[in-house]
Amino acid sequence: MSRPRTTARRAVPDTDDDLRAVEQFFRRRPNLAHIRVRHRGALITLESGPSNDPIPHARLRRVAGQIWQLEMATHTGRWQPTPLRAPRDALLEALVADFGWVLTPQA
Repeated sequence: MSRPRTTARRAVPDTDDDLRAVEQFFRRRPNLAHIRVRHRGALITLESGPSNDPIPHARLRRVAGQIWQLEMATHTGRWQPTPLRAPRDALLEALVADFGWVLTPQA
């Protein structure tokens, strides 16, 4: 008797809904109009500057269904995870309220 075939399921679905929600979050804040949002897999990256040489600011990593982790860009362009984990919208609010300096325009 053969074993039933199992296929690896993605624990986290990729959707464009999250990207649109984050874009809308920043559109509602005129002082953050310089922020662009990019989506790749379980990551939503917040960046600014020219598209051919973007400046990374922060990113959200989906770690479970509706739970995301905040990561910050270092001065060398690497990503540093923070201990903050929360639903997407709560994490965005915390980013703007508590770490707004990370999102300031850079020359």
